[in-house]
Amino acid sequence: MKVSDIMTPNPFCISHEASLKDAHLLMQTRNVRHLPVISETSGELMGMLTHKKMIATVLTMLNKYGQGALERRERYTPIAQVMDTQVQKLGLDEPLTIVVQYFIDNKLGCLPVVDEHNKVLGIVTSSDFVKLCQRLLLQP
Repeated sequence: MKVSDIMTPNPFCISHEASLKDAHLLMQTRNVRHLPVISETSGELMGMLTHKKMIATVLTMLNKYGQGALERRERYTPIAQVMDTQVQKLGLDEPLTIVVQYFIDNKLGCLPVVDEHNKVLGIVTSSDFVKLCQRLLLQP
């Protein structure tokens, strides 16, 4: 099996020019925990924003500035300041045996799947592996 067999195609992405508030709302309304961050102009992958990283940033802001300033701070914090830029990427044909070991060794929740031009094709999450496990366990 390979990445293309389990990935979630066409994931929700967010522009690198968006605010932390935009990301927060997108994660809430779309019920996602991982957002590939793409260039507004080229559409290329620039980084990843995870729910864990977003929550940690929001809590830091809350503790530092208080509830009253939180929304303003979120609105004016560029996602580019918060996202992880050192992101391991996958190709469609990457074997799952290698990917699963990488997830385990690095305690990751997701990895973006990109084409040869660094455009996001999909995302592989720990939930995708759980779904695969369920499928395999239910096979006769």
